[in-house]
Amino acid sequence: MIVPEGLAWWRAWPGGSEWLAALPGLAAACAEQWDLRLGEPFEPATISLVVPAERRDGTPAVLKITFPEEESEHEAAALAHWDGDGAARLLEADAERRALLAERLAPARKLNALPDEVVANTIAAGVLRRLWSTPPAPDAPFMRLDEVVETWAAANGRRPPTQPRLLDLAAGLTRELLPSPGEPVVLHQDFHGGNVLLDEARGWLAIDPKPLVGERAFDCASLVRDRRTELLRDPHPLARIRRRLDQLSEELGLDRERIRGWAVVHAVAWGGETGTDWDPAMVACAGWLAEA
Repeated sequence: MIVPEGLAWWRAWPGGSEWLAALPGLAAACAEQWDLRLGEPFEPATISLVVPAERRDGTPAVLKITFPEEESEHEAAALAHWDGDGAARLLEADAERRALLAERLAPARKLNALPDEVVANTIAAGVLRRLWSTPPAPDAPFMRLDEVVETWAAANGRRPPTQPRLLDLAAGLTRELLPSPGEPVVLHQDFHGGNVLLDEARGWLAIDPKPLVGERAFDCASLVRDRRTELLRDPHPLARIRRRLDQLSEELGLDRERIRGWAVVHAVAWGGETGTDWDPAMVACAGWLAEA
């Protein structure tokens, strides 16, 4: 198996080179363990190794192996929690290898490929309602939103000081939002149209969660900055962001300002993740959200 070149950036992370070198062996071990026939990895690959697979009975599936980092640690547990209701169904999991086997959806049928954004966001809202419908179990392994936000606040203090306004805004919004959280649900955290695929039999389903437990408004953060390439070319991106906030607030019955506030906090946290520089697209989105 040839590891996709799109994963090469992991070499800059501690342990990344070793993980990349181990991937073919990890995939082969999973194939033997679960009696799978593997195809060639999906391209383009950006975060994880994702390989089409076929089970012994001919059932199509997807083998996914992720780098052992915190955000994706409980992805399999989230899929098991949802049990196919609004998300891809988990078939197998191996925590030690950080591998999972899930039902195969149509990778070419992504929600953010729909030309009508309003229709797509209505569909997205319906998927979110399904994901939020089952309360987290008392012993659920997921981190809480307030815990993660504390780590973001500490990391922001070490980030390049080239975005002082956004850092101050994120800190202020965090202080405002944390004391009054809504009812806790299992959050996807990376919910956007590229992570919602169509199954012909079961409709639109989410993939690739980075699960947390927290309030619903937070889970709109990635969705309101979706289609970033389009946003960066749009002559009126702020108006587009405002329409998204208005629609999601109405569709989901959530407070618009809490959606906007969490979206700023999330964009600032993920926009400076590299620790060396800021992601220009995320900075742009955070700036628009600050004004929206």
